[in-house]
Amino acid sequence: MVKVTVWNENRHEQKNPKVREIYPEGIHSAIAKFLEKADFEVQTATLDEPEHGLSDERLNETDVLIWWGHIAHAEVSDEVVEKVHQRVLDGMGLIILHSGHFSKIFKKLMGTSCDLKWREADEKERLWVVEPSHPIVEGVGEYIELEKEEMYGEHFDIPAPDELVFVSWFEGGEVFRSGCTYRRGKGKVFYFRPGHETYPTYFNKEIQRVITNAVHWTKPADHPTPVYGNAKPLEKITKK
Repeated sequence: MVKVTVWNENRHEQKNPKVREIYPEGIHSAIAKFLEKADFEVQTATLDEPEHGLSDERLNETDVLIWWGHIAHAEVSDEVVEKVHQRVLDGMGLIILHSGHFSKIFKKLMGTSCDLKWREADEKERLWVVEPSHPIVEGVGEYIELEKEEMYGEHFDIPAPDELVFVSWFEGGEVFRSGCTYRRGKGKVFYFRPGHETYPTYFNKEIQRVITNAVHWTKPADHPTPVYGNAKPLEKITKK
């Protein structure tokens, strides 16, 4: 069984009554519930737990880590970021949601600022599927429409994705690369844009389907482990 850890800074839920009304048990719990129904083994972790809930033991038993953060990126310890980074290189899957684009771990993996345009104006968002053969969009239609979401707009300062799965259009006219895949070391990374805390986005069945599919796609595979450093020859070298 695939083991998933859903990480959430869990600060908006404590400070903002509107967010608490939508996600009374936290964004992490809302995500965990639909993943449990998909037969994953799910645990949650939050910023204010010891080691942010991401101890060596927890990380080592996690197949896929889902990350939601927004207002407390700076409070995430560099030591934990280093451990998560190494686990991705070793093969753990990582799904970065919404404002996690500015998290330390995503910026470290991307090597860029990961900056963008944004606006909160209760806009319609239409996420167009631009790679219909990708496993992440299995069972999804031509597009996903969200009645209200926060706008993210280009330019999004990220490396060119290995695969671009979604492009969003917003009511105000902007577009955005909203579903991006990367490979780092032996691990797979998926960035998925929707999920502003003041909207019930994670209760949308199509958004749930995408995240569920992404867990399957990012989960570790039994790939060969590269060997580095000075190497002895496999064949006899004849000196001339």
